[in-house]
Amino acid sequence: MDIKTLALYLSMGRSKIYNLIRQKKVPASRIGRQYRFSKALVDQWLKEQLILRPDESQIPLFKTK
Repeated sequence: MDIKTLALYLSMGRSKIYNLIRQKKVPASRIGRQYRFSKALVDQWLKEQLILRPDESQIPLFKTK
């Protein structure tokens, strides 16, 4: 994927993606003057970025007696 395709895939602006690249927070490869992204690596990166609630703060769906 290129920057434009990744921006559409992630629903974010290209400037935000360039910022993430500068901070080395998103997996990217540079080929010449262009950045390329592997969909598999981006998907893995997204999974690692998930914010999960700790078990103790989760609210049960049903009350138990």
